[in-house]
Amino acid sequence: MKKDIYDVIVVGGGHAGIEASSACASMGLKTLLVSMNIDNIGQMSCNPAVGGLGKSQLVKEVDALGGLMGELTDRNCIQYRKLNSSKGPAVQASRVQVDMRRYQKSAQHTLENTKNLDIKQDIVERIIVKGKKACGIKTRIRGEIKAKMVVLTPGTFLHGLLHIGLKHFPGGRLGDASSDKLSDNLTEFGFKIGRFKTGTTPRLDGRTINFNILKPQYPDKEFVPFSSNTTGLKLEQVPCYIAHTTPKTHRIIRDNLDRSPLFSGVITGTGVRYCPSIEDKIVKFPERESHHVFLEPEGLDTNLYYPNGISTSLPYDVQIDMVHSIKGLEDARIVKPGYGIEHDYVDPTQLKVTLETKLIENLFLAGQINGTTGYEEAAAQGFMAGINAALKVKERKPFILNRAQAYIGVLIDDLITKGTKEPYRMFTSRAEYRLILREDNADLRLRKFGYELGLVRKNDYRKFKAREKAIADEMNRLKKVKLKPTRRINKKLGSWKTSLIKEAVSLEYLLKRPEISYDHLRLLDKEAKKVTNEISYQVEINVKYQGYIKRQEKEIERFKRTERIKIPSNLDFSEVPSLSKEIKEKLNRLKPFNLGQASRISGVTPAAISILMVYIKKNYRTRRTNRK
Repeated sequence: MKKDIYDVIVVGGGHAGIEASSACASMGLKTLLVSMNIDNIGQMSCNPAVGGLGKSQLVKEVDALGGLMGELTDRNCIQYRKLNSSKGPAVQASRVQVDMRRYQKSAQHTLENTKNLDIKQDIVERIIVKGKKACGIKTRIRGEIKAKMVVLTPGTFLHGLLHIGLKHFPGGRLGDASSDKLSDNLTEFGFKIGRFKTGTTPRLDGRTINFNILKPQYPDKEFVPFSSNTTGLKLEQVPCYIAHTTPKTHRIIRDNLDRSPLFSGVITGTGVRYCPSIEDKIVKFPERESHHVFLEPEGLDTNLYYPNGISTSLPYDVQIDMVHSIKGLEDARIVKPGYGIEHDYVDPTQLKVTLETKLIENLFLAGQINGTTGYEEAAAQGFMAGINAALKVKERKPFILNRAQAYIGVLIDDLITKGTKEPYRMFTSRAEYRLILREDNADLRLRKFGYELGLVRKNDYRKFKAREKAIADEMNRLKKVKLKPTRRINKKLGSWKTSLIKEAVSLEYLLKRPEISYDHLRLLDKEAKKVTNEISYQVEINVKYQGYIKRQEKEIERFKRTERIKIPSNLDFSEVPSLSKEIKEKLNRLKPFNLGQASRISGVTPAAISILMVYIKKNYRTRRTNRK
């Protein structure tokens, strides 16, 4: 029987694998998604939430480009909250509690009905490589399956090792086997492999929680969807609850640190600094008498609650005592224990900007295999890896986002340029142009790229263009419409505690004032009443932050100058005179894509960049990219 030959094979059905396989298939390529257990595709292995600071921007960007995570999240939202709403728009973020089971089923249903996509259950043991090029996979059941490109998204399954107290056993997550042969295969190819650790909390039976003495955290009244295709909420909205650890909790943990794999030397992998286990918090912050615990429902049709804040790998009996020491959880029953998990990852500096590996051509890596943590980071990488694998099959130019275009660009640039010594998590502080890269304008920045790639439908793009035009039209209108200093106008301005006007001023001039919002303009101008909140929000940000935005745009222009200077792929940095031996070795090892990327490599000095720029201009004729 003749075996199928695929354009792209995606290994792994987590968030990275979902986006990668969907992108490839939607771009018209014959795609295969292989998962150990197809019933677990789309499973949320940790907390029942999507988004958060720095992460919501990634979700919005994936959606703007035509990815799935935003729509899947909106469809299964059971609580929406805007974080940092009292702060500036650059650091605001959406966070959505989702129904975990419904999310998983939605993801599976979407993939099962995606044209050009096959889904098979099997265990991948090797990548087939010929002449330093990946050309398929070898599985335990089906044997060899050929493909032009392979995208590897194994999550925490590579040599996954679970820890509950001093007991440890292999697993990709609780209840699933680990993938050992595939990890060994990558080592055989010469990849530099590291070891990271992550973990999760015990799951509690909501029927045994005393919610009456806990503080509820209700959803926001206004729902702002992740996806521009979402028209409204589909599910009932429910509260989370806030509890706190106690001095007794901390004493129980301290008394049992000798039984913790984290502090007894059993766990050797580096953990997530910004999402530490509860035992790590107690040791690092001994002065704290209490830590927050957010009780998050896992769905509408389950009693399970996720106690966010007490991730742990302590023994099961200690977990019971610890949970019972928290007010409101005195009688709470643990349904699933918390655990730590160690897994292999590939040093991401071994990747090109497309997420294709430098060692093996046509092999792409995405997700936690690249040293990241989080659903959103995985989805963004999977989406970009899938797009670039598809473009390579089509013999088209790769799709690359830089740091000035998207958080996705920041994520990938950080990984491939700097590497990571701990599980990488996205934050707004990592993006130097965060005022430009807001979550609210992701579609304005990226929608056109998604349309050009064939991932955004024509009708959706027409709606986007109409929105874009409406924003521009209203910005122009505010400049032109003038208000005269009448008694009525000044009376209103006085009541809003802003200075009165003595001559005719534009609506834009008034909106620049800190005391004036667009809602105030609606009381002064009839046409403003017709403008939707979606449009007015963009207009208000653009007007109020106009000076800051222009300043950042100038910074971006300076950034682009070095980004445009492409470094020839065949350049041997050891031949560049006046560079130190250390810098030559780093540049030869990391093979930066352009001069900007080279400048962000640790230890590469501004003087070295100047030398490199002169050398490239002298020895290569045309090395500028992205010309307008």
